[in-house]
Amino acid sequence: MDPLTAPIPNAEHRDVGGAHIDVVRAGSVRVGRVVYPPGFRWSRDMKPVVGTELCEHVHVGLLVRGHVQGRYPDGCRFDFQAPAAVVLEPGHDAWVVGDESAVLVQFDAERDTARCCGLAGEHRHS
Repeated sequence: MDPLTAPIPNAEHRDVGGAHIDVVRAGSVRVGRVVYPPGFRWSRDMKPVVGTELCEHVHVGLLVRGHVQGRYPDGCRFDFQAPAAVVLEPGHDAWVVGDESAVLVQFDAERDTARCCGLAGEHRHS
């Protein structure tokens, strides 16, 4: 079994919009692993489930496998190819590029992630 996608002992597991999510609490934060399948696109696969126009989650972590691209409403784009540190503010669309799943290991403080990580609560240019 592939250790990057194998079940994580004692993790809370959810399948949402085609993504496979495992989360473990570590003190006041969570450590999560998200496996996005080939062809996954947030605006097509998660939007109907979540009910927001764009992904409003802050992502801080490490893309350990795959290729992810996306954009913000202002036209700003991002492109991450593993291995890559990932920092995304809320309000984005993203999709998996190619035939390989994207595996993101991320850290969050739920709704307080932006503040805890010293990030803006929305995408903006410096």
